[in-house]
Amino acid sequence: MAERLQKIIAAAGVASRRAAEEMILQGEVTVNGQVAALGSKADPARDHIKVRGRLINPQLAHKEKKYFLLNKPRGYLSSVSDPKQRPLVMEMLPIGERKGLHTVGRLDFNSEGLIILTNDGELTNLITEGGRVAKLYHVKVKGTPSPELIENLRRGISIRGKRAKPCEIRLLEKTREAGNTWYEVVLREGRNQQIRRMFDSINHSVVKLRRVAIGHLTDKGLAPGHYRQLAEMEVKKFFQSGPHNARREKRRK
Repeated sequence: MAERLQKIIAAAGVASRRAAEEMILQGEVTVNGQVAALGSKADPARDHIKVRGRLINPQLAHKEKKYFLLNKPRGYLSSVSDPKQRPLVMEMLPIGERKGLHTVGRLDFNSEGLIILTNDGELTNLITEGGRVAKLYHVKVKGTPSPELIENLRRGISIRGKRAKPCEIRLLEKTREAGNTWYEVVLREGRNQQIRRMFDSINHSVVKLRRVAIGHLTDKGLAPGHYRQLAEMEVKKFFQSGPHNARREKRRK
C-alpha cells in the first residue's frame, strides 16, 4: 500500500515527519533510485526507499519500537551527537539500547527534566506537533514580574518575528533567597528556548527550568539522571483522541 514518504520515514524511526519533510526537500530521499519530491508516495513492500543513501526497508520490516522516559540533569545535550563532545542524554542509556533512538523534542543544555527517547517517528510527530500534547514546566525567575507582565506572556508574545501561542502561567511560590519566584508554565508548542526568551522579554531572566510533565507522563518516582521504559498503555494513551493535558501541583525548593 502506497503511503506518503514522510510517514514511511517516521515509521522507520529515522526522523519525525517534519524532519523527514526537510530531508525530502533537501533531496536526501530516493525511491527506486529517483530523488523524491515532497508529496511523493511509495510502497515499502515493492519500492526501494533510501534516506541519505541508506536503505530503510529493513528497518520497517524488523524494527522493534522502543520508548524511554529520562529525567535529564543540567549539563547534558538533548542530541544523539555533538562535535564539541559535550555529555549527551543518549549516553545515559545502556549502549545496547541506544541504536536508532532519537530525542522527542529538546531541552537546552542548562535545563532539567523529562525527555522521551524513542525510535518511533509517529509518536515523535504526535508529541512535537503544536497543540496536541501539553508540556508542563516549573520555572524559577529573577525577581517577581508584575501581574500585567505575566498576563502579556499568557497571551503570547513575538519570538524571533513569530507570534507564540497563548500559554498557561500560574504562580507557585516566592523564594526567600534573592526574592526569586517559581511559576508553573504549560506550553502547547515547543520553540527553541521559548520559556527563557519569554521571561527575558520582560526582564526577568530564568534561573532554573525543569520539565516535570509531558502529557500524562510525570517525573514522579524518576530521579534526575534516571530513566525507565514506558509501558504499552502509556504509549497508547498518546494516540487516543483529544488533547493531552499536563497539570500537577508541586512546591519547589
